[in-house]
Amino acid sequence: MRLMEGEHVGPFNLGNPGEFTMLELAEVVQETIDPNAKIEFRPNTEDDPHKRKPDISRAKELLGWQPKVSLRKGLPLMVSDFRQRIFGDHKVGSSSTTTNDSSS
Repeated sequence: MRLMEGEHVGPFNLGNPGEFTMLELAEVVQETIDPNAKIEFRPNTEDDPHKRKPDISRAKELLGWQPKVSLRKGLPLMVSDFRQRIFGDHKVGSSSTTTNDSSS
């Protein structure tokens, strides 16, 4: 919101500066979405960056922004939110499922 409503112009990197490999990312996605999913290894493209650590200094300096949630904690939250929005699924990935059992 600060970026949209502010006077700042130009690109701002809003990524997470924690560095991890593509294999580590794939493993977190696999654990979160489908533990049985197969991870495929493919050759890198010529323009593939070897360093995946975004520089968020402009966002920190001009917007007072930095990430507060790690990938490992944030990805399951995002997946749960998307599933609920897209499929109306309240059970998958939800940590606050309530059931009413009148037989007890």
